Amino acid sequence: MWQLTYYRNTKKSRYSNGAHPLVSVRPIVIVLQPTKLKSFSFDELSVATRNFHPDSLIGNGGFGSVFKGWVDENTFAAAKWGTGLVIAVKRLSPTSSQSCREWLAEINSLGNLCHPNVVRLLGYSFKESNRLLVYEFMHQDSLDKHLLKNKERRWLLDWPTRCNIISGIAKGILYFHKCSTPRVIHRDLKPHNILLDSEMNPKISDFGSARVFVGSESESSTTRVFGTFGYMSPEYMHYGIVSVKSDV
Repeated sequence: MWQLTYYRNTKKSRYSNGAHPLVSVRPIVIVLQPTKLKSFSFDELSVATRNFHPDSLIGNGGFGSVFKGWVDENTFAAAKWGTGLVIAVKRLSPTSSQSCREWLAEINSLGNLCHPNVVRLLGYSFKESNRLLVYEFMHQDSLDKHLLKNKERRWLLDWPTRCNIISGIAKGILYFHKCSTPRVIHRDLKPHNILLDSEMNPKISDFGSARVFVGSESESSTTRVFGTFGYMSPEYMHYGIVSVKSDV
């Protein structure tokens, strides 16, 4: 386990003569659990995404923006555009009050998971207010785009493909509920968080709201409910009870 510390301004005032601003800073300590993830520099990811060029933008959300980039397949060093391994770089919004918590939760939960039906987190980056996550690139985007937002894509969802997607999601859930160490409760499963690879195989993503269970822990309660209305279980939404049933 190791930690990073950064400082955030919490108050501004002035001396009595009004000449010099006084800034009060509060240290923010981020504790990272041991993982096998690569720690990318901000400059590396800037080069990989062509300085976060608008043409590299592939998605937006409350968390921030996602950019397409390229790295060397072996070293993960930034590569020439269009060569090597294609990646997705999530740049969390510095103005979001939850971005630091989501960034940390993603690293500490997804960073320890490895399964064909769970999206692979390759690494992370941290520089001042910039928090970034690096994932494998998923060529067919999210499941909700096929179901709800793009009628032209529906032809890809024949019945064998739909059954394969359902089966894959179930296998992924079973893995991080029962087989992974530590065990993880996702807390925000929905079509938008199911990504599809080039062969339409599903991979569960977005573990920013995940709850990690340690030891024999099987249920917990919280006063901070995260997730999307319409997809949350009643006992979680009303009482904050978290268990494997919450995801199922």
